[in-house]
Amino acid sequence: MNDLLILVDDQDNEIGVLDKLSVHKTGVLHRAFSVFIFSSKGKLLLQQRAESKYHSPGLWSNTCCSHPGPGEKSQAAAGQRLGEEMGMNCALQFSFNFIYKFKFSNGLTEHEFDHVYFGRSDDLPKPDITEVKDWKYLSLNDLEQEICLHPESYTAWLKICLPKVIEHFLLNEIEE
Repeated sequence: MNDLLILVDDQDNEIGVLDKLSVHKTGVLHRAFSVFIFSSKGKLLLQQRAESKYHSPGLWSNTCCSHPGPGEKSQAAAGQRLGEEMGMNCALQFSFNFIYKFKFSNGLTEHEFDHVYFGRSDDLPKPDITEVKDWKYLSLNDLEQEICLHPESYTAWLKICLPKVIEHFLLNEIEE
């Protein structure tokens, strides 16, 4: 994982680099990616973040997410991170971008220009236990219900982008 993050404007143009902790202390907009792996039955692979994470520890989130480093392409970095974090490899397809900003109770802020990738796999993950506490597959309907019942158990970015994930997933299902 790279300690230098790519700073961007609201059009995803690179404007510099800064170390990860400074980025999250200042809340500057930076490039990120989120990966959503779906089984052949349409269930989403979720991960529970390790308790050692410096923000959102122990919360459920999408399959994996991180930041490309300087000189890295987002899609290649997403595939590499999926392998490192979840012990999985599969083809990833770009789905959409979104920008969000969220201030955590510990004073850190995520302000990301997030590139979202979808993949399909029925492989069971072999997660890195320093990154991932647990994992599970859930249907999108069940995930929506779980978030309504227990919003405190899920990461901010997952809750923010889930409607768009569902929209894009359904569009892709119809096209196939």
